[in-house]
Amino acid sequence: MPVPAGLTGFAGTVTGDDLASWGLEPTAPDWAGGMRAAWDCGEDAARARLDAFLESGLAGYAVNRDVPARENVSRLSPYLAFGEISPNQVLYAARHAAEAGTVPARDAEKFEAELHWREFSYHLLEAEPDIAWRNIQQPFDAFPWRECAGDLKAWQKGLTGYPLVDAGLRQLWTTGWMHNRVRMVVASFLTKHLLIDWRQGEAWFWDTLVDADPANNAASWQWVAGTGMDAAPYFRIFNPILQGEKFDPEGDYVRAFVPELAKLPKSVLHKPWLADAATLSRAGVRLGVTYPRPVVDHDAARERALLAFAHIKGK
Repeated sequence: MPVPAGLTGFAGTVTGDDLASWGLEPTAPDWAGGMRAAWDCGEDAARARLDAFLESGLAGYAVNRDVPARENVSRLSPYLAFGEISPNQVLYAARHAAEAGTVPARDAEKFEAELHWREFSYHLLEAEPDIAWRNIQQPFDAFPWRECAGDLKAWQKGLTGYPLVDAGLRQLWTTGWMHNRVRMVVASFLTKHLLIDWRQGEAWFWDTLVDADPANNAASWQWVAGTGMDAAPYFRIFNPILQGEKFDPEGDYVRAFVPELAKLPKSVLHKPWLADAATLSRAGVRLGVTYPRPVVDHDAARERALLAFAHIKGK
């Protein structure tokens, strides 16, 4: 066809919908109130979050990123998941901050390593597109997972009786997000203390996380469960008591999300079942009434998990 001599532009008015008119956000019931309070959406919000992290969160990241009560994590994961900011933007912003001397190089390098771990998950998804439902380590196809709806529901609701685990799952339900260190603890608890299939946890995170994506969600669950590529060994079982005492030593994180335990002293906050009756009474805690007793004993659960792993070892 011949090239046209010219093109006439549209002279009318282009109209569009107001995004609010689509009714995407819940109203009756409004179950997203906590998420709305925790997050601003869009590219401008993503850039503002990055700027805030560079200004007051990246310095100290290498040491404090595992402490859930501190602000030394980026909270950029939802914006990355929805494409409101790119990994390259984040990467070079952190590098420039280090080059300018506004943050220590060690912190920027550690943060960059975490970004690379995120991208590794996408490479893994490319190679293993069924990563969300297939064990990469095939011997785990014979693993004796338990079917226990009651234990799964207690885990989902943050009613396991282990305060750090419960705080993480309540933070997830309230805000749509959970601190990374706590994600590892709650995932280990589900797959090893409760022997519930990692795919149940992956599905719950997929439904509740604002930053869930098909690569990192599945890859991270398989890593913790021991079933994935270059995974943590199955016999690495997080002790939720010691994890709480190490990474939430003052109890600020637990008190924020498990308020019924807020008045307990830090000496027993992560193991309230060991508190004496007087201490529990002063704190207004009634085990089994205002806060659950542990759904499983840690030592017994660890032994059971190791026996289950022995079932498939060598296959």
